[in-house]
Order: sequence, then C-alpha cells, then structure tokens
Amino acid sequence: MIRLFALIIMVIPGLIAALGVKLMRDMVFGILITPFPILWLQFLVGFLFFVSGVGFIAGFILHRDRKRNKVQSRFQTEAKDQANPPIEERK
Repeated sequence: MIRLFALIIMVIPGLIAALGVKLMRDMVFGILITPFPILWLQFLVGFLFFVSGVGFIAGFILHRDRKRNKVQSRFQTEAKDQANPPIEERK
C-alpha cells in the first residue's frame, strides 16, 4: 500500500511536468489555450509547471538516495559532518 502512495506521489508531478511541456509546445505553434489571454503567459505558466514537476521528482529521488547513502560526497547532508567534527574543533 505504501508503494502505491509513493507511485501516486511520483505520477502527479510527472503529469504536471507533461502539462507544462504541452503548454510550451502549444505556444511555439501559436495555439492559445482557453484560460490564458496571451501566448507568453501560457509559455510562462507551462515553464513553471515543467520546472516544478521535474524539481519535485528530482528532490524526491535525491532525498531517497541520501537516506540509502547512494550519493556522492558533495550531495550528502552536512548533519553527518557535524556528528564527527574535525580534530581542531574538538578541543
């Protein structure tokens, strides 16, 4: 059941990102969708949908990989570094 919820959490931002790509594509071809009065506003909303959807998915994957210690050292959280401070700070 938990995996089903995780799948739903991943599908919804994916659909939002896909809608953003569709809105940007329609603007390039000059197709104006009903709720938008001008094309550049349609492109801007599509871009925001795309960035927010992909950003959520990327953050979800980064969070999951951090928990499993499968990221490079530059992407690890700094909380682990504070648990074992360098020798100079221990004094």
